[in-house]
Amino acid sequence: MSPEPPPELMPAPEAPAPESYPFWGYLDLLGFILIALLASLSVSLLGAALIDATHIKRAFVLFPAQVMLYAFLLGALAVIFRRYYGRPFWQSLRWTAADLTTPFVATCGVLAAFAVMVASVLMRTPDVDSPMKALLSDPASIVMIAVIGTTLAPVFEEIVFRGFLQPLLVRSLGATPGILLAALAFGLMHLQEYAYSWRHALLISAAGASFGWMRERTGSTRAAAVMHAAYNCVFFLLLVAQQGATHGRWAGR
Repeated sequence: MSPEPPPELMPAPEAPAPESYPFWGYLDLLGFILIALLASLSVSLLGAALIDATHIKRAFVLFPAQVMLYAFLLGALAVIFRRYYGRPFWQSLRWTAADLTTPFVATCGVLAAFAVMVASVLMRTPDVDSPMKALLSDPASIVMIAVIGTTLAPVFEEIVFRGFLQPLLVRSLGATPGILLAALAFGLMHLQEYAYSWRHALLISAAGASFGWMRERTGSTRAAAVMHAAYNCVFFLLLVAQQGATHGRWAGR
């Protein structure tokens, strides 16, 4: 029996192959889209029936229903990760601290909002009678929408578009095409809210690309959500100021 070679002459163990990220695939994306479409349709039908039956203001029905839809879809995504991959939800979606400070990230969101406003003026974006504008018809509705629009909505949308969709596209297409394609999907999702105005969809896609850049730059979906929340906050503050000025003019007459 030959003696074993000394440890320094033994071959080093092979390092494990690096894990592919994202670990999910396009079938998971397709399944999530189908779940989202069915859930959204169900919520819309139930919301419309409740509004017709009770004559409650639309915002007081649609936005609580939207929160429930967010919770359901994030739960469905968590089930996909746990059931098929045995992976944690937040860590998998890179909901982690960024290497940039929160004030800096929020400032990027504010700057993105002003850039979009300048682009809107240059594009002569029309003031359309959209479903979103109809919802913003009274102070109580504005407050409710503003709270959701600066907290829950950015978290949900960034998890779905920059946490779930964008990494898949970046892996397949590269960073820039992946960011832009995820941003385009983000803009198209908002198309109905703005009466199918292509200018509005293009501007929202541009904002989505800036959030996607933040996600790619920092590797943090949470940073993209902070930037998104700051972006939305600018528009809600301007809306509140505009509503206040309008009511002030009418009160002075």
